Amino acid sequence: MKTDIHPNYHMIKVVMTDGTEFETRSTWGKEGDTLHLDIDPTTHPAWTGGAQTLVDRGGRVSRFKKRYEGLGI
Repeated sequence: MKTDIHPNYHMIKVVMTDGTEFETRSTWGKEGDTLHLDIDPTTHPAWTGGAQTLVDRGGRVSRFKKRYEGLGI
């Protein structure tokens, strides 16, 4: 195997959105860095089953709804 082609694999601390922390091995950052999550399994609707909200940036969602408003089921 070639030497020095793989990223450094080291310990980091991960802080979830609710403040809980755990340590894991990662290639992100440097040894001892802290990764603060914006979205995690305790808050994201994909894992919690909650309703998603659409963020309308630049009017894309409103244009889409206006274009297809007559096709409602």
